[in-house]
Amino acid sequence: MIDPRRLRVLRALADHGTVTAAGEALHLTPSAVSQQLAALESETGQELLRRRGRRVSLTPVGELLVEHANAVAAELERAQATLASFATGTRGRVELASFASAITQVVAPTIRKLRFFAPDITVVVRDAEGHASVPLLLDGEIDIAITEDSRQSPRTDDPRLIRYPLYTEPFDVVVPERHRLADQKTISIRDLGDDEDWIAPLPGNPCRDIVEVAGNNPRITHTSDDFRAIVALVAAGAGVALVPRNAFTKTRGAVRIPVADAPPERRVFVAVRRGSDEHPLFKMVLGALIDEARNGA
Repeated sequence: MIDPRRLRVLRALADHGTVTAAGEALHLTPSAVSQQLAALESETGQELLRRRGRRVSLTPVGELLVEHANAVAAELERAQATLASFATGTRGRVELASFASAITQVVAPTIRKLRFFAPDITVVVRDAEGHASVPLLLDGEIDIAITEDSRQSPRTDDPRLIRYPLYTEPFDVVVPERHRLADQKTISIRDLGDDEDWIAPLPGNPCRDIVEVAGNNPRITHTSDDFRAIVALVAAGAGVALVPRNAFTKTRGAVRIPVADAPPERRVFVAVRRGSDEHPLFKMVLGALIDEARNGA
């Protein structure tokens, strides 16, 4: 018999790439991870890992077993959802991760409404950048993730997830108030000169990809994942930036200008692990988030 707990360890290795990172995700020591994987190889009678010094990678058999592990995990989520549906009433705790502007735009108003019509549901919020919430969801650290589409976040298309669109928002150009284009009603990104200093999110943040593409490989001088900090740097004259409309904070010295023609956009969505969407608590919170995004955002 294959121990499903060891399948979870194998999935973590596939997701995170190293024994150490898998252990951190599962709150296990690297030694414990290695022991679990060795035991799994013994149970299956197959070589699941290639070991080259300290580096470990999956064999084709290991990759095949990960696919089965994903299916097992989804069925366990469905089983938990089915059991929860038999419980009387709707009471419990839901852990959610979201980036800051979506917390302001959707999550906080949703919590306010849930306190009125579902007071027995406790939503616990974790502030996490868009590219960080999906790994937390896949690792079981949270129940619901609010994140965004980007070419640098391929895990958002993971078949282990079910996604629901929330809203789409454009990026605006933000320039210092004394910039030569600060008095424009709209602006083309091409109007910004090649000599501009840019302020952008850190590599790995989905919004960084949008800035690099829209700005045609701009000269990025300053970096921050906090859009309030980015706007503050623009106001200080440190450069120009592209900022999602809902993330812009009105700041003295910074001017927000809509992008002409087809502005770059980010598509914001909410995700849950496949199977857990049937859980009554999660269904209620998901429905409330989607309604708020549709009617209030």
